[in-house]
Amino acid sequence: MDDLPVEVVGNILSMLGAARDVVIASATCCKWRDAYRKHLHTISFNSNDWPVYHELKPSRLEILITQAIFQTTGLKSLSILMDDVDEFSASTVMAWLMYTRGKLRHLTYNVRTSPNVNILEICGRQKLEMLVLAHNSISGVEPNFQRFPCLKSLSLRYVSISALDLSLLLTACLNIETLELVSPEIAMSDAQVMVELSSPTLKSIYVEAISLDKFILEADNIECLHLKDCALEVFELVGKGTLKHFKIDDVSVLHIDIGETVDDLEIVDISNFTLMWPKFYQMISRSSKIRKLRLWDMVFDEEDEIVDLETIAVCFPQLSHLSLSYDLRDGVLQYGLQGSSSLVNVTVLKLGWSVINDLFSHWVEALLGRCPNLKKLVIHGVVSEAKTHAECQMLANFTSSMVQLMRKYMNVEVRFEYE
Repeated sequence: MDDLPVEVVGNILSMLGAARDVVIASATCCKWRDAYRKHLHTISFNSNDWPVYHELKPSRLEILITQAIFQTTGLKSLSILMDDVDEFSASTVMAWLMYTRGKLRHLTYNVRTSPNVNILEICGRQKLEMLVLAHNSISGVEPNFQRFPCLKSLSLRYVSISALDLSLLLTACLNIETLELVSPEIAMSDAQVMVELSSPTLKSIYVEAISLDKFILEADNIECLHLKDCALEVFELVGKGTLKHFKIDDVSVLHIDIGETVDDLEIVDISNFTLMWPKFYQMISRSSKIRKLRLWDMVFDEEDEIVDLETIAVCFPQLSHLSLSYDLRDGVLQYGLQGSSSLVNVTVLKLGWSVINDLFSHWVEALLGRCPNLKKLVIHGVVSEAKTHAECQMLANFTSSMVQLMRKYMNVEVRFEYE
């Protein structure tokens, strides 16, 4: 250990992350203390890392954090996650940020203070590349003065912000590539709850637990769009057709438009979603580059609508991963077996049920016959806690049929997932 350069020791301490572990390790010897002071670049204060955090008074916690931060000279990544701790003094938190902001690249900040600390004013015009804010409020954004020229990733979790300030904040991030919005509290000045965001550099956006009348995103270079647990009347994506990854999970929306040019789509993942299949199919059918397609727990507007394998096979010739959930309504399969085209490039197939019946194993067998080059099969099922004898017998029959079926496909890896 004596032969290790002090810079390497600093990297080792930085890999520990948690402040308590770093401080204890730095007490090993003078060399390690020197590494802590001069070469530590990452430190994290998380109330979940150490139970004692919850037992200390906020004033005592402030002293410990202040001592730990002010002994360093080169912090590049600072994480302060005090979710279950009472309010800190705003002046103390400002001192931490003012001391570190010159070299800071990554900041994760979830601290309640009185009064609220203006992170944008303190960290703007610096070299920050990633900012994660949680349980804070943002108001009065001034993009001309609170610019973030180096920021690539912005995450806002449970943050209170107006629609205008959110738009201005994105404008202030001149080179942003990744945006994450989780359960934001959007303040509006008029009756319609509408958000309009625009960024020429944005590549990925993740939106969770948001309720709006209208959400318009203008992003010419967007590649990844993920909506989860949202309630929207209208969602519109305005861009130049660069979208590659499109995911919707448990979203309620009356009208969705991802643009007419979606030729670059490679991954489409739709689950727990109600849609008009003809309109949605028309939207993605020109995307011949799709490699992964997941249609899970779908509800169609028209009860007699089905998705047939022939359509999938013909329109998506490069498809390698296919996931479908079994649904039988009025004797009609939601994902029908019409046609005879094979899915020659599919190597991974995931099939599942929410309510199993005797026809499920026949459906699985038919799909296996359409995938001549299959390498992996995943069966996903829902098993209730209390089961009748008939249900247990049905599950047993399915298991037996799968054993017999797999004897015909010895080269296919099979995995079962139950919930």
